[in-house]
Parts: sequence; C-alpha cells; structure tokens
Amino acid sequence: MPKPPCSSSLSVPVNRGSVVVLVMERVKQALIRGELKPGDFLPSEAELTRSLGVGKSSVREAIKMLQAMGIVEVRRGQGTVVRDQPGENALNTLVYQLTLARGVTQDVLDFRLMFEPAYTVLAMHRATKQDYRAIQATIERLEEALQDKVQSARHDVAFHRAILHAARNPMVVRIGETMLEMFEAAIETSMRTLPEVALKDHKQIFAAFRAKDEAAVRKAIAESSQSWERCLTYTE
Repeated sequence: MPKPPCSSSLSVPVNRGSVVVLVMERVKQALIRGELKPGDFLPSEAELTRSLGVGKSSVREAIKMLQAMGIVEVRRGQGTVVRDQPGENALNTLVYQLTLARGVTQDVLDFRLMFEPAYTVLAMHRATKQDYRAIQATIERLEEALQDKVQSARHDVAFHRAILHAARNPMVVRIGETMLEMFEAAIETSMRTLPEVALKDHKQIFAAFRAKDEAAVRKAIAESSQSWERCLTYTE
C-alpha cells in the first residue's frame, strides 16, 4: 500500500467548532497546497485522529462526506485514496446551492449569461465531426417534435448539452450540467410559449459555432437569452 504523504495540513490539531467540517477543510487545504494529490492515500483513521486531535467518529464522518462528494474513494483493505475526478454518482453540492436560491434569480441568470458563452466558445475550438453531427441531430429532433407538437425541455436541453460536452473539460461539463438541471423547469415554460424561437436560436448559434465565429456565437447566445428571459417569472 502506498504511504500517505507527509502533509502539514493534516498534522496540525483543529480548533473546536464543527469538527467534521474542520477535518474536511484540512483535507481540502492539503489538496490545494499539493500536499495531497490524486492517487495519494490519506493517513489512516488512527493517524488522523492523533494528528488532528479529534475523535474517531469525526474522522469517519468526514471521510464519508468526502466520499459522497466524490473527492476520495475508500478501498477495503488498502485505505482512503484521493480520486482523479469525482465519480458519476458523486453528490453535487453546487446543485443544492443553486436550489437554495429558490428559483431563477437574477444572480442565476447572470451566471448563465457569463458561463454559457464561455463553454460554447471553448467547445467551438474543440468540437469534432462527431460533435457537429450530435449537435445537428438535436436540432433535427426539435424540428420533428415541433411538427408533432410534443416539444419539451429535454429537446432544448439536448442542444446545450451536446455543445457542453464538446468542450471536453470534466469540470466545465460538471458545472454546465448543474446549470442545465437548474434551468430545466424554466426551459419547459419557454418551450410551451416560444418553441419556434428556440429552434431559430439554436440554428443561429450552431451556424456561428460551425463557422468558428466567436463574436457571432456570443451575439447569438445573447439574443437567445433575451428572448428566453422574456417569458420567465423570476425572483429578484
């Protein structure tokens, strides 16, 4: 079994408070400082208990929470290892933070206006022929759904998700998926009231995307956001 690194952040006793949170904070600081890296094993439960000056139950609870968040993986008979990236089933705390905003607030809208153009431009430079086909397919499926009058938020979200995944950046994708999940209910409203506008916007964004015209991409997304926001009722 690999030896845990000599980590100063994990060898200084914690102050009392929410002990579990403080233990998690120490692990986070060790990761930020490079004292712990993906693939490293955390010190054993006994070592953490002794070095941090906390009880075993607090260490166990902190490890469970870090595991739920996808930060570490507990390997039976080996120890607790830092993951390379969060697992698919990891608890996404950002979803809960956005949910606590209680709907589509102006702050959340500002976040989308900042983030969506950024990941779309990144995807524009990294997209493959397969990505182009996947994005085009979402437009065609939306057209078919409109003809049959069965359009829903999933048809709209599929377009944005296809572009998002073309960015090929796990962190960007994770944040983007959270954003799309948060907006899905609001998108459902726009698909009932402005479905043809959504289709037109998707085509304009994709045309600029294929042309690799960053200015046109940003302009098309801004126009799409404006038309989408008109049908929203959100919290100030």
